[in-house]
Amino acid sequence: MRVLVTGATGNVGRQVTAGLVRAGVQVRALTRDPRRAELPATEVVRGDLTKPETVPFDGVDRMFLFPEPSTAKQIVERARQAGVQRIVVLSSGAVTGGFDTTFHPPVERAVQESGLEWTHLRPGEFAANKLSLWGPSIRAERLVRDANPDAAWFPVHERDVADVALKALLEQGHHGKAYDINGPELISLRDQVKAIADALGEEVGFEEVTPERAREIYLKIGGLAAEAADFLLGFTDYDGNPADPADAKDFDPSVLGPLPTAQAVTGNPPRTFAQWARDHVEDFR
Repeated sequence: MRVLVTGATGNVGRQVTAGLVRAGVQVRALTRDPRRAELPATEVVRGDLTKPETVPFDGVDRMFLFPEPSTAKQIVERARQAGVQRIVVLSSGAVTGGFDTTFHPPVERAVQESGLEWTHLRPGEFAANKLSLWGPSIRAERLVRDANPDAAWFPVHERDVADVALKALLEQGHHGKAYDINGPELISLRDQVKAIADALGEEVGFEEVTPERAREIYLKIGGLAAEAADFLLGFTDYDGNPADPADAKDFDPSVLGPLPTAQAVTGNPPRTFAQWARDHVEDFR
């Protein structure tokens, strides 16, 4: 068996690649820059999902698909013609909630309509987002600046998502299923900062700023922080449309109760944010 992992250098893709290697599976890891991949022993190839012709499917049986809606149909059709039998999609919990109608749904539909075996992974908020949002200021100042210290959600460890992906790629019984994957606890931003501080063994401050100031900070950081700034701070909804600030202000996530976690698929207790902070402590030093 050979598995093609797209987005292989991403937070989840890297963990999926490592897990497949540990399982003794042949892996073809797709990345735009193989020289910087730093992946475990595997076949690393250059390719770009926005250019379907660059994705090598020869000899591939199964695929972990990173979302790229603009070319999803072409990618999936090329995979089908090459003999790929199973595709596991990295989607989003926003699809389940009805908040995402334009980005991940086209990828899900392309796979479902292909006639191949499919499984959708729908993680909620990634704990790893804090590496981009808070990493620079924690490393430089031991300080986080954000507008909503008491805002809370159920951040998920990327390894939990990867563990579900590995089950879906390697085992039977997951065809036609969409798995929502969240963290096990509702935890505020303030308490997330405390968990990182505990992992570091040092004090990390929290400075509450206005949404406008927080937006300026995230835009200056660039990357994911800049791309997600308007959504995270309530200026836009998931699809990029102007958001109603009252909607977020009046919403109390505690009424939801526990959300689905990886345990339903893996049988293992989901990893907490504190464990995620310990696993990434060197990234914050």
